[in-house]
Amino acid sequence: MKTMTEKQAYAAMYYFLDQYYQGTMSEDVGALLGAMSLLADGEPADSAITSDWEDAVEFALSGGKAGNLVLRPPDKRS
Repeated sequence: MKTMTEKQAYAAMYYFLDQYYQGTMSEDVGALLGAMSLLADGEPADSAITSDWEDAVEFALSGGKAGNLVLRPPDKRS
């Protein structure tokens, strides 16, 4: 099993999303990439990304697995 630092994992996630964006040109993914882009000081353009990323790292380190998420159909509201 390979291990990564948090910075390497962030770079991998960014690359993955960028590749997805290149194939789809999704405006939502493009906006996320813009927020995630690192400034000269090494911090994301949107400072809220830092705490979101830290939460994601803690989720993964505590054994959280994306495969355990259940997709549900949208609520049908009248």
